[in-house]
Amino acid sequence: MIIKQLSVFLENKSGRLHEVFEIFGENNINVSACSVADTSEFGILRMIVSEPEKARDVLKEKLFSVNISEVISFATPNTPGALAKALQILSKANISIEYLYGFSVGEKSFIALRSDNVEQAIMELQRHQMELISASDLYKF
Repeated sequence: MIIKQLSVFLENKSGRLHEVFEIFGENNINVSACSVADTSEFGILRMIVSEPEKARDVLKEKLFSVNISEVISFATPNTPGALAKALQILSKANISIEYLYGFSVGEKSFIALRSDNVEQAIMELQRHQMELISASDLYKF
């Protein structure tokens, strides 16, 4: 249930984001989910992609600063308060969340989450019958 996520450090200048996605298109790498966090000088592009190692390698060839980290993904109903209930499970287990991002499709919301203890987060979510999403399932959206 652990998903490999790419993090790319980008200069905060016009065209850099486009360059990443153009490289992926040229290399037949699909992006299933992404998030950009920025400051005035740089941004961090976090992505779940179809081929994380290949994506890392092609970006490094183009001199991007890239690393791979582990995240988990789970589904909640696409209703008010559903994410709060899921996060309460982790909070009660003393699991800290470093960041998360998500998207909704129809009646479900899909969350990608980085925590301080990925294995424990998986166990807690499973114990509460939360629907965990594998990398291969996430790539289908």
